[in-house]
Amino acid sequence: MALFARLTSRFNAYYDERPILTMMVSNSILGGIADTVAQSITAVRERAVRKHPNGRLDPREDSLAIEIHELDRKNPLSDRDLIPTSRLLPPPFDFERLTRFMAYGFCMAPLQFRWFKFLERVFPITKTAAFVPAMKRVAFDQLIFAPFGVGCFFTAMTLAEGGGKTEVAHKLRDMYVPTLKANYVLWPAVQVINFRLMPVQFQLPFVSTVGIAWTAYLSLTNAAENVQESQARASERPEGRLP
Repeated sequence: MALFARLTSRFNAYYDERPILTMMVSNSILGGIADTVAQSITAVRERAVRKHPNGRLDPREDSLAIEIHELDRKNPLSDRDLIPTSRLLPPPFDFERLTRFMAYGFCMAPLQFRWFKFLERVFPITKTAAFVPAMKRVAFDQLIFAPFGVGCFFTAMTLAEGGGKTEVAHKLRDMYVPTLKANYVLWPAVQVINFRLMPVQFQLPFVSTVGIAWTAYLSLTNAAENVQESQARASERPEGRLP
């Protein structure tokens, strides 16, 4: 508890001195943690699959990999596997992918910071009026910033991976609506807590901390879509032609 109080005090001091830079660094670190979680989940599953090329996993040795696959298969937010059984997935740990996620969190933080400040100014929460302004903040956030944020994520990641306009269009066509639906399952409740209870300096860190699971989901979704696109390109390649 003392450590948490010390960290909170240090964070507040940094925030008071350089609020935007503090948010950028915090967002970058949490984005890196989220992608590390996503890559670790993928590595457990893929290591087991590559160990058993026939696809028959040993329940005694690979119980965690089997559980991950079952949870993936039962995922109500997507009709495709987030961790497809494919050798086209990245290596056990992709540092370039980690760097992309950290850079994205770093670059998006100023925009998110300004957005939260805007909502705080337009819909002030007072002792006499708290619930209604908080709900207005949630509504504005989910109807305006959430659709923009999802589109921005897939666009930025595709471009950072070396894709062009065609790849961006395909990614948005396949992933935008399902991901936005998944967003509406999680984030309205999170933002009610955020806008109702959190001081403004903790709103972005709170969102980013809860967002570790969300960003891990986005990371898995983005990687799975990349695998599907690679498989589609491979199937379109004429037989006998080297890649």
